[in-house]
Amino acid sequence: MRKKIFSELRKNEKSTIPNSTKIGNYTNCIISPDAYIYFGNKIDIRNNCNFVIGKKAELKIGDAVFMNNSCSINCLEKIEIGENTLFGEAVKIYDHNHQYSSEKVEQQQFNTSPIKIGKNCWLGSNVIVLKGVEIGDNSIIGAGCIIYKNIPASSVVINQQELVIKPL
Repeated sequence: MRKKIFSELRKNEKSTIPNSTKIGNYTNCIISPDAYIYFGNKIDIRNNCNFVIGKKAELKIGDAVFMNNSCSINCLEKIEIGENTLFGEAVKIYDHNHQYSSEKVEQQQFNTSPIKIGKNCWLGSNVIVLKGVEIGDNSIIGAGCIIYKNIPASSVVINQQELVIKPL
């Protein structure tokens, strides 16, 4: 299974995938032959992760990045992830969304904008990063946050939701 993933990632001439890359079980890749993929050294990708890298899209992952189980990267333009960045379980990154009008949502037409995640960041479990976002170096994004605007370097982002408990 892992050999198949590595061969899929290395299919095109523009790919750089070092032998130090670790990929867990049940990881899936849908990669356009003309995509640009760069993986740094000592990347560790756990189980059940998904990668979609579209036509002429660029995915760059720096050294010593860790992705926990069930992470997903969907790249139709450009996504960069800085070195020493950690992903909790089920982190999702989308550099695009569907085009839409008042009449319909387009299934195969997208608006795209690059994403850049800095060095030494930690994205907690179930974080979603949307198109056009830049997360500065040394930032922490708390579990369950939806990141739709830029985050300055050395920031901590938390989702302040309140649990309301009522008796039956």
